[in-house]
Formats: sequence, C-alpha cells, structure tokens
Amino acid sequence: MTVLVESGVDAGAVWHYGDPFGEQKALAAGLAGVDLSHRPVFTIAGPDRLSWLHAITSADFAHLTPGMPLNAYILNPQAHLQHGFAATDDGERLWCHTEPGRAEALLAWLRKMVFAAKVEISEPLADSVVAMPPGGVPQVVPAADAEALLGEIRAGTWAAEAMRIASGLPRIFLDTDERTMPNELANPDGDALGPAVHLNKGCYPGQEAVARTFNMGRPPRRLTVLHLDGSADQLPPVGADVTTVDGEVVGRMGTSDRHYEWGPIGLALLKRTVEVEAPLGVDGIAAAQQVLVDPEVGRHFRAAK
Repeated sequence: MTVLVESGVDAGAVWHYGDPFGEQKALAAGLAGVDLSHRPVFTIAGPDRLSWLHAITSADFAHLTPGMPLNAYILNPQAHLQHGFAATDDGERLWCHTEPGRAEALLAWLRKMVFAAKVEISEPLADSVVAMPPGGVPQVVPAADAEALLGEIRAGTWAAEAMRIASGLPRIFLDTDERTMPNELANPDGDALGPAVHLNKGCYPGQEAVARTFNMGRPPRRLTVLHLDGSADQLPPVGADVTTVDGEVVGRMGTSDRHYEWGPIGLALLKRTVEVEAPLGVDGIAAAQQVLVDPEVGRHFRAAK
C-alpha cells in the first residue's frame, strides 16, 4: 500500500508504504531508501562555478571535491536566510536540489548575481531526481537509475521527517522564517557553524553579522526539539505560536511528526531567554524542551547529552 502526501510542500510524495513506524526503524538502521523526486533539481556548470558560489553563498565551495555533498545558504546583509540548496560537484558541473516551490526564486537570484562569471545555470530538470539510498544522503541521479539506487526496502517522507526532526536538523523555510540566522539553528555535529556556513573566508552577504553573533554568542533565538503531549489527536501547524503556561508567545513552531520511539516531536525557534526547563504549549498541546542550541553561547556549543 502506497499512501501519498495530500497537502503542503511535499504534496504528491510518498508519505508511507503502509508501515510508517517499521519504515522509520528500517531507515534508522540504514536499510531503507527514500524517494525524494518531488524536490526540484538544477545544475550549475562553467569554469567559475565553485569560485563564484564561494563568493556569494555561506558555504566553502573553494575546497569542494567531486562527489562530496554540501549544503549552502544565501543570506541577506543582516544574515537572514533567503535561499538554501544542496550541491554535489562531478568535476564538470554541480548537481543541485532545493525545497519544493523554491527553485524559481532561487534560480532568479543566482542569475542576477552572475555578472562576468563563467557559469551556466540550467532550468529545473525533468530527467534527474533526488533519491536517498539506504544509509546514505540525498543525491541527484538520472531518473532511470533511481529505482536501483533506492533498493528493495522503502521508507516514505513520514519516516524521513521523523528521523530528521529527532536529529535536530532544520528544514529551511519550514523550521525557519524571514528573521532566521544560521547561528540560531542546530548543528548535530557540534563543529562551529557546520559545513553550510564558513567563518574564515571572504565577505559573502551576511558574513559580518554571522561572525559577530558567533564571536559574541547569544543569538536572538534558538532551535529546540519539542516533545509534544502524545494524548493530542493532531500535530501543531507550521508557524503556530509557542507559548508559556501564562500564555506569553515565546517562539514559532516548525515541523512536527510522530516518531516510532519518542512519540510526537517537533522543532521550534524559541526566544533565547526562555528557560530551558520551562514547560511550553503550542496550539493547545503541552510541550517540553530538548536543548539543541545553548542559550548563552549559541550554535557553536554542543550541550552535554
């Protein structure tokens, strides 16, 4: 049985294949592949592609080697997230993918920044798709090769989203808003700002604000995992207010899902000053915090587990 996502940005993707929690277990064990062909794919070719992207994005494209996946952010001067995409270079071109519904705006921005750079940016491709092989990371492959790459055991987006949320990995444009800075987000590896944000390179848009917040600590908000009351029938909507028990609005709800071990969980951006032990609520559902970003020093500190 194949059940599709009916609404939202992932509409049309496979939600599950009939056993959502079994699919999560298989995915966690590195045994299942995930079809992500609803994500738009494009390429960037030309001899200047890496140096050009190194200058205009947050990531270190100068040292990118063929076959190594990389995530990149495009920020405004205040370091607020404007666009995001993943890329892998094959030695001749970058194979990129971004969130559903975001390709048109991203490609328009990239084309405005070309100037004299020798780069060629494609339109979204119909003959290449995103697939996550068992135990691997999402990658762009020819559509004809996707079935073999995914393997015999499949997991739907329910499983993929639940595992992502549990790992504290935010999904740009869903777990973020127009004010989000990279410093507010979690980095599961605990190393500086992670591979999507480079602190020791030239002045890309927003770099000064990112570095200043990193050096001084204390970003305005912090990403957290919320453990939601499992007695509720519904999950809170993206963008819902997160409140204290007194009704004060202290954050913004992002994505949520039901995890096979933890029950309903979600990601939320909270004011830095919210006490880490404070009980919270969202859309009438009680919630407890699991700290991802230390409120005193920001993302570059990993709290002890």
